[in-house]
Amino acid sequence: MPLLRSVFAALLTAALAAGPACAQDYPSRPMRIIVPLPPGSPPDVLARLVGERLQAAWHQPVVVENRPGATGMIGLAAVAQAQPDGYTMGMMFLTHTVLPALFGKVPYDTANAFAPISNLVWIYNVLTVPQGPDIATLDQLIARARNARGTVTYASGGNGSPAHLIGEGFAQFVGAQMLHVPYKGPAEAVQGLLSGDVSAMFATSSVAVPLVKAGKLRALAVTSPTRLATLPDVPTLEESGVRGFRMKEWEGLVAPAGTPAAVIAKWHDELARIMAQPEVLKQVRELGMTPADPHTSAEFGTLIRSELDTWTRFIAKAGLRPN
Repeated sequence: MPLLRSVFAALLTAALAAGPACAQDYPSRPMRIIVPLPPGSPPDVLARLVGERLQAAWHQPVVVENRPGATGMIGLAAVAQAQPDGYTMGMMFLTHTVLPALFGKVPYDTANAFAPISNLVWIYNVLTVPQGPDIATLDQLIARARNARGTVTYASGGNGSPAHLIGEGFAQFVGAQMLHVPYKGPAEAVQGLLSGDVSAMFATSSVAVPLVKAGKLRALAVTSPTRLATLPDVPTLEESGVRGFRMKEWEGLVAPAGTPAAVIAKWHDELARIMAQPEVLKQVRELGMTPADPHTSAEFGTLIRSELDTWTRFIAKAGLRPN
């Protein structure tokens, strides 16, 4: 028995010593960030922004790999199935906490298949309509949606996407009926709006702002608590009389469950340093994103679980089904 205890103690000491050594040597080869949406999407832009700085800090390539499809499920499944060795990370966003309740089954366990690293940003939306005489104000949109039920449509990048949920939540909140029109992705949804095929869309600010400034779309209101610096003349929903309606998107980084805690901590700390850099803060805000307060990995995990619960109840109450 004394010999066994000595062997066990030696193994335990070696294991404890290996953790810090692993963190010190990491990373020793290229890493990848999987983005479950196409290039140019908000999560893709954010991943490339932080990826460039991670690469400079750690002197190893950081490859952003786009795996779009199935409203983000294909890409996130690839993250869940990757080796938990610290060399594959993935972007997770609000949609991923909606899909289990909306579809009933997804190819991974959203609550347990990932190791949260950090929530990076909040994203607010702009309620936009096509340029033209039909709808010029928020009051006009609401009145038409209440009185001509089913004739006011809103676009989204797919079932369970933020634009879908915010649109449905808004319609319920103001006591109106708006018909959801899902597209294959955000880019296609915006094209549908530009062509006048749909009445409205809660577009992300990074997408909406350039089109509004170019005179291609009209902005009726923003979902942020204060006016966006990039659209100072567009009122908030609160200012427009829709008080108490609050929904916001979030985007963060996760790793496969089982990734060493020391590696998660290293990513978290470096991301916090990157997101605090003045030039990064400026770029993020120009993209219409609001930097999140530095979240610990545990706090991000709590956010994910809370969102899963919130959207499960919302979808059950609303009776939402995939279109």
